[in-house]
Amino acid sequence: MRFEEVKAQLLADPEVQQAYDALEPAYQIARLRIARGLTQTQLAQLVGTKQPSIARLESGASQPSMAFLQKVAAALGARLEVRLVPLPNGGQ
Repeated sequence: MRFEEVKAQLLADPEVQQAYDALEPAYQIARLRIARGLTQTQLAQLVGTKQPSIARLESGASQPSMAFLQKVAAALGARLEVRLVPLPNGGQ
């Protein structure tokens, strides 16, 4: 079975889909923006960009730079973290 098939099968479970969505950066940004009571336009103004850039970011349609993500995080009162977590078996 290919990865995409396994992924689709797993994501058919609503609980798995919810956990997956919570890990997606785009979902996290949108959720935090809404929690802060900001519109996409307001966030864009705080970041120094335009609303369509925020919409593309939240939809996952863009591949933002780390610098842009840091600006978004700062505007949302958050910290950007990128982590590499070792695998238990050493990656083998």
